[in-house]
Amino acid sequence: MYLKESNVINFPEESTKRITIALAGNPNVGKTTVFNVLTGLRQHTGNWPGVTVERKEGIFEHAGLKATVVDLPGIYGLSAYSLDERIAREFLISERPDVTVVIVDASNIERNLYLVMELLELELNLVIALNMMDDVKKEGINIDVEGLSKYLNVPVIPTVAVRAEGIKELKQAILNSIECPKKGRTITYPTNFEKAITDLQVLINEAKFSEHWPSRWFAIKLLEKDPEITNIAISKGIPAEKLNNTIASIERQFKEDSTMVLSEMRYGIIHGISKEFIKRTMTTAKRISMTDRLDKIFTNKFLGLPIFFLFMWLTFQITFSIGGYFAEWIDLLFGWLGDTIAAELANVFPEWLISLLKDGIIGGVGSVVVFLPNIFLLFLAIAFLEDTGYMARAAFIMDRLMHAMGL
Repeated sequence: MYLKESNVINFPEESTKRITIALAGNPNVGKTTVFNVLTGLRQHTGNWPGVTVERKEGIFEHAGLKATVVDLPGIYGLSAYSLDERIAREFLISERPDVTVVIVDASNIERNLYLVMELLELELNLVIALNMMDDVKKEGINIDVEGLSKYLNVPVIPTVAVRAEGIKELKQAILNSIECPKKGRTITYPTNFEKAITDLQVLINEAKFSEHWPSRWFAIKLLEKDPEITNIAISKGIPAEKLNNTIASIERQFKEDSTMVLSEMRYGIIHGISKEFIKRTMTTAKRISMTDRLDKIFTNKFLGLPIFFLFMWLTFQITFSIGGYFAEWIDLLFGWLGDTIAAELANVFPEWLISLLKDGIIGGVGSVVVFLPNIFLLFLAIAFLEDTGYMARAAFIMDRLMHAMGL
């Protein structure tokens, strides 16, 4: 047991319990900076077992407590579709760290809260570090930190890691969470979806294999069609037919794939949280930037796809229509070069050698180089779409169609 006395936790010397703190968060939220501030020079790097992904560990010492800090790979969720997500999820499930510190980009809070929701479903002992608060202030955004903390039932600490602001409070929150672990808020979904979760929980509890993970989280992952979790469930005796019937029932009610249903419900909840605890003090004119205005057009429910196909048609035209002119000139150049060399060498070398030079070497190189203008213009168009940010919008509007195709 840990005793709190004047903000100091007395960690029993005779205890050999290994205290573990995990750092989780999306890529580029300042997670590495927080890791360095918490561990200082007491850190080392290696690889996660069996993979080339880097693993960073350090020692956290504060107020009489010594703990191991593990910096997890940057992830957007716990769906285990990528290697980084599988590594992070496996660690969180198997190790069950004493505290999981989630670093959230406060200026991009809606996107970052998706991971927070998944970690809440995993019933971890969480501390949220709202990082980059200086950017939030510059943008005229006010976050009700206390209200957000009460709603999620986990400590929420505003920080600016690059300037070590809020780090003292973060360290104290970590110590308090180790001393008095708190279960975060249970995220609830619409009644019919909750019924499906409960039905699956019954099957999971009957199978008696959920000791390593919360049965509710496991049930949600089954409804999310997580392949790894589904295989585990079936191997442990959960009837595939009952599982499929439950998922099919959800999809009939919502008229959509259950994975998409869950994702949309989570973002709906996150949007509600943002409206309640995040206030923008900027004027409408300042708030709606040029990017926001363009997004309203490019990602519009009705205009998004026609605009996407227009850009793809323009890319095709630039690649083959304009590129075709340059390809013709290159083809003519190599044709002329072959004919000229053949004529010059006609009385000097045998016919087979002239044919080799004209048709084999010059013609062969020409047949490859002739595609160079098309390739150059194609990659130029793609680079332009990427640099302007349209590719990210295109991925967004095509996500539903691609998902239906299994991509």
